[in-house]
Amino acid sequence: MDTTDVIVIGGGMVGGAIAYGLARAGADTLMLDEGDDAIRTARGNFGLVWVQTKGRGLQRYQDWSRESSEIWTEFSDDLQESTGVNTGYEKPGGLTLCTSEEDVRASEEIITAMKAQAGNGQYDAWMIDRQEIEALVPGVRFGPDVLAASFCPHDGHANPLKLLRAMHAGFQKAGGRYQPNASVVDIVRDGEGYAVLTAEGARYGAAKIVIACGHGIPELAAKVGLHCPTRPQRGQILVTERLQPMLPLPMGSIRQTDEGSIMLGVSHEEVGFDDRNTGDVSGAIAARAARILPDLANVNIVRSWGALRIMPPDGCPIYDESETWPGVFMTTNHSGVTLASVHAKHIPDWILRGETPVGFQDFSVKRFEGTPHAAPTG
Repeated sequence: MDTTDVIVIGGGMVGGAIAYGLARAGADTLMLDEGDDAIRTARGNFGLVWVQTKGRGLQRYQDWSRESSEIWTEFSDDLQESTGVNTGYEKPGGLTLCTSEEDVRASEEIITAMKAQAGNGQYDAWMIDRQEIEALVPGVRFGPDVLAASFCPHDGHANPLKLLRAMHAGFQKAGGRYQPNASVVDIVRDGEGYAVLTAEGARYGAAKIVIACGHGIPELAAKVGLHCPTRPQRGQILVTERLQPMLPLPMGSIRQTDEGSIMLGVSHEEVGFDDRNTGDVSGAIAARAARILPDLANVNIVRSWGALRIMPPDGCPIYDESETWPGVFMTTNHSGVTLASVHAKHIPDWILRGETPVGFQDFSVKRFEGTPHAAPTG
């Protein structure tokens, strides 16, 4: 049986970042990644590194997102230095546009609530008017519906496919072993450690296991005494033809990629595991984008897709170690790009030495015990 220090189950944004960090920390790490029939949430990602609105109701998530943003440049630079892959990361700040008075009131209320929750003025976002928006995005014609926006200087964006490629390459360059087409079906005790069994008949042993396989987590977590109350939530995205640079910063549901195309989003649909894109939602996304930026009405849409977020009940990350299977961990969230840097930096310390950042226990699934599941917070 192949044995190692740590097995990471899952090779997406979360598993990839953690495995990369573990290998860089010197742990003998095996990443098991399912076949191409898996639900590839990582490949459908919009690519935001986003801080504003994150963590309403759980301040630790806001702090976690802010820290991740602060170290993302170093994280991206390290990846490029070790792999040669540029993630396309930029941190120009980000806008959430308001196209109605109701939107304005809602954004103002969120900022007020987040500042009160932080209690120390650390929620760094504010409202700007249309004139200020136009100054931030010069030369772009906005539609009359654009009234205001919330702005956060810590927001940015990256190319999610390049990020995933870089993390995998960096992981293997640091000595990590990658096993594709490995569909994990069970985790069993094996002496003083554990064994992972795959549908393909393979058996892998390790002292520690990290379950980070997105929508596959609930089933595996239940086998080791953990509860993972996540659900799929569909988001649909449209992508335009490549254009000359015109959008210097991401605007929530509209961003220009490092390759020139413009990504348009994004929906929040409760449709189970149906990841199809649909005409009605795609049409609504395109129509809204054209109201915001009228010149997009004449631009060709070349791709579209639906992808399934891994959504915890309150929208915030879950990190836990099994009490009955010590050394088996689960990690899940829907902010894999935003949190990639802190996952690579801090999660290995937790896995290898039990060292956690201050307040990390706030992310335990125990926060849902005896409490009605709250609405997602972003």
